[in-house]
Amino acid sequence: MSTLETNLIQPSTGTALTIGASGDTITVPSGATFNVAGTLQSGGSAITQGITEADQFRLTTSISNPGSDDITANLERVDDATFSKMGTGMSESSGVYTFPSSGLYFISMVTLIYVISGDGSAGVDMKISSNSGSSYDTVAHSDGGNGNSAQTFLTVTAETFVNVTNASTFRCKFSAAGVANGQIRGETSQNDTSFTFIRLGDSQ
Repeated sequence: MSTLETNLIQPSTGTALTIGASGDTITVPSGATFNVAGTLQSGGSAITQGITEADQFRLTTSISNPGSDDITANLERVDDATFSKMGTGMSESSGVYTFPSSGLYFISMVTLIYVISGDGSAGVDMKISSNSGSSYDTVAHSDGGNGNSAQTFLTVTAETFVNVTNASTFRCKFSAAGVANGQIRGETSQNDTSFTFIRLGDSQ
C-alpha cells in the first residue's frame, strides 16, 4: 500500500473534485476525524445531521371544566434539573407554538385527564395551522372520557408527524375537547400533561 502525503488537493479545472472511481470505498480509520466545512451531499442533495431540535413543554396548573377551549396559559418549558432541549427550541406565546425551522417534526401530547363524574368525552386535540394561524386542522386527538359516575384518572396520548414546509407560517396549539365535567391536570414539578416536539430531519 502506498502513502500520499500533501497539504492541498485541488481540481485542475472547474470546481468539482472527484476522489476515487465508481464502486470504490473511501475509509476513514477509527479514531480519525473527517471534517466537512461546507455542505456534504449525496446525489446532489445535502446530507443533514439527523435530529437537531428536541423540546418539551408542560401544563403547570390544572384546568377545570374547559369545555373545548384552547390551552393558552400556565405553560412552561420543562425545567427539571435533568432536562435539556436540543437546538433553538420551540417558541410559545399564549398557547401557540412556532417552529424554529422547517422540517419533518414528530409531535406528541400526553394528557392526564381527571373525570370528576360521568363525562362521556373528555380529551385534548392537537391542531396545526399552515397559514399563520388563520385556520387550524385537528391532526390528533386523545380522549379520557368516562360514561360512569365514578371519579377517574386517565393518562391518554396522541401523536403525529407534521411536515413543516415553512417555519414562518406553521403553528401548533392544543385544545380541550369536550371536558365539561373534569380537569386537564397540570403540575409544575413534573410532567402530568406535556407536549413534545422533535425535528426528525428536513421537510419532505
